[in-house]
Amino acid sequence: MKIGILGTRGIPNHYGGFEQFAEFFATYAADQGHDVSVYNSYTHPYKEKKFKSVHIIHCYDPENKIGTVGQFVYDLNCILDARERNFDIILQLGYTSSSVWYFLHPKKSIVITNMDGLEWKRTKYSKLVQKVLLFAERLAVKKSDFLIADSLGIQKYLWEKYQKESYYIAYGAYNFDNPNSEILKLYNVEKENFNMIMARFEPENNIEMVLDGVTLSENKMPVLVIGNHNTKYGVYLKNKFESFSNIRFCGAIYNLDHLNSLRYYSNIYFHGHTVGGTNPSLLEAMASKALIASHNNLFNKGILRENAFYFSTSDEVKKILNTVKKSDNLQFVENNYLEIATSFKWEQINEQYLQLFKQCLEGTSRGKQTT
Repeated sequence: MKIGILGTRGIPNHYGGFEQFAEFFATYAADQGHDVSVYNSYTHPYKEKKFKSVHIIHCYDPENKIGTVGQFVYDLNCILDARERNFDIILQLGYTSSSVWYFLHPKKSIVITNMDGLEWKRTKYSKLVQKVLLFAERLAVKKSDFLIADSLGIQKYLWEKYQKESYYIAYGAYNFDNPNSEILKLYNVEKENFNMIMARFEPENNIEMVLDGVTLSENKMPVLVIGNHNTKYGVYLKNKFESFSNIRFCGAIYNLDHLNSLRYYSNIYFHGHTVGGTNPSLLEAMASKALIASHNNLFNKGILRENAFYFSTSDEVKKILNTVKKSDNLQFVENNYLEIATSFKWEQINEQYLQLFKQCLEGTSRGKQTT
């Protein structure tokens, strides 16, 4: 198959979840003998035309010059290029700035859209932008040939709101059991004597709620806050919590060995995400034997079930910090680790994507749903 992957800033991953998935899936599919191309923003630091066995197509992206509107320009440039490539399958990751260009999609390519999360619910957007994003979601649902939902919650939402069936394929993770304790020295922390939270600095990820709980708690363990804080909201949080010496803003970390070892040795890993499907960082925390305290919502509980502590307020965060130790809850840790090995292995997820692509090409599953 000839496969084009659109909708990310590019590979190798220097940004987030979709980029991580694109890197893992593209390299897997290419190793299986498929002709795979990934579209990269021209601002991406990787400038080569191939990454391992994957073709890299660089497209102009003015987001760094003109802001959010630049995302629409970038997606347009990617789609226009794809018209000349004769892809069998176009995998569109997300829809927010691409679905408006649906009428330009190559007619002979099958367009499969991973619907990601409920972007229009993010409070960082104005009411007008939220309406535009909801319109974009509606276009993606109606104009894609097939839809992928990365969580059962998103799959249920798509059916209830649009009566549109989708294929449930989660994200994946690699089980991690080779931690390097020397990495802890780089962050000035000790085994199971620190807590952490990792997320994009957006209100829906509840970094502020977690850190408010930290300030209320008698537990003064260091808390590592991992994510790019060089944003308006990031600056706000850094200023708000600058007087609390145990709260440490570490910036973004893309070195998986570092991240996995930090998660492995942490006391509690806080996961505050509320908008979206299966979050990659949550699966990676499970795979790294972290003890997880998660925001209490349908998406997170659908993955973690009874194997986590849950919070909805800063007072509940405080209670968790004051009463929970990893060493007392190793069964939660082991259950989540085994869940990754049985249900969320990258090899399994990648193969599900390939099998779906083959079915779509053969026309045997149009309009049907797999779970």
